[in-house]
Amino acid sequence: MTTAASDAVPDSAGEPAQFPLQFGIDTFGDRTSDDEGRLQSHAQTIRNLVEQGVLADQVGIDFIGIGEHYTDDFPLSAADVVLAAIAARTTRIHVGSAVTVLSSDDPVRVFQRYSTLNAVSDGRAEVILGRGSSIESFPLFGYDLADYENLFEEKVDLFAELLRGGPVTWQGKTRPALKDQDVVPHTESGPFPVWIGVGGSPQSVLRAARYGFSLMLAIIGGSPARFAPFSQLFSQALESVGRLALPVGVHSPGHIAATDEQAREEFWPRYVEVIRSISETRGFAIPTKESFMSEIGPQGALYVGSAETVAQKIAQNLTVLGANRFDLKYGMGGLSHQALMTNIELYGTQVAPRVRELLA
Repeated sequence: MTTAASDAVPDSAGEPAQFPLQFGIDTFGDRTSDDEGRLQSHAQTIRNLVEQGVLADQVGIDFIGIGEHYTDDFPLSAADVVLAAIAARTTRIHVGSAVTVLSSDDPVRVFQRYSTLNAVSDGRAEVILGRGSSIESFPLFGYDLADYENLFEEKVDLFAELLRGGPVTWQGKTRPALKDQDVVPHTESGPFPVWIGVGGSPQSVLRAARYGFSLMLAIIGGSPARFAPFSQLFSQALESVGRLALPVGVHSPGHIAATDEQAREEFWPRYVEVIRSISETRGFAIPTKESFMSEIGPQGALYVGSAETVAQKIAQNLTVLGANRFDLKYGMGGLSHQALMTNIELYGTQVAPRVRELLA
């Protein structure tokens, strides 16, 4: 799915992407509701997610990612297990994290889990690594937020060593050293694709270039055009370290329905409630209807509307950002499983083909 670096043609923000266009979906495992609007159990939400992954494969979507979370609203604490269940029932779709909070995990175990997933899926695993904007995993696993930056820097370094294959020798301050350690299972055909998720840190962009990882821009509010300098910085940083161009992706929330009005009516009340519930811990402003309408407009970060509306906006922003992949963060707590299935079907059968047509 991800084009090898040796096949890449360098590109920059503002020019059409030079890698094949790809369309993914991401979820945090937002709890779904039944037909009467009652929240479903964690177990049923997870079973629904597996069915959503199967449908995504059937309608031609390229990737499904699960972002690990540890709360009642987002009960996806073992993303790789759910991804393995999806992989076992699909044939072509790539499966991966969106994101893995590497700072509060063990890079060796992350590598082992996703190398295993890569074997189960016959080479379809990917990993998107992030520092973690949701920080509930830090106290859960005994990490100090004061070590936020150092944890990620060291653990990315170890993860990069693990991807090289062969015995690993590594030493740092965040975990015991390794000396000529064989880490299994080995991958069959070289390393699986790895991305760095970036929500606003130029240092993360430079880190992705330094390690030769692809760049995933997490744009959840404001004008997507603000991130164009990150694409440019990534291209320049790759060149400065002697690497060929690598893919750039965009991760943004949205919801697709038969009409713009239906999509807005389904998404807005759930969206405002979710943001309200996390506003205190995440520092988010509670949206107004006016700010919501701005975000779903041409200059905003939410992709809510009919297939045509969403396709036009994706095509516009992929061009502005010099990106070749778009991952729609679908779902919002309280939406029904059927609404999510309709969203996925429209995205795969109407949005993706329309974007390809617009960018041809």
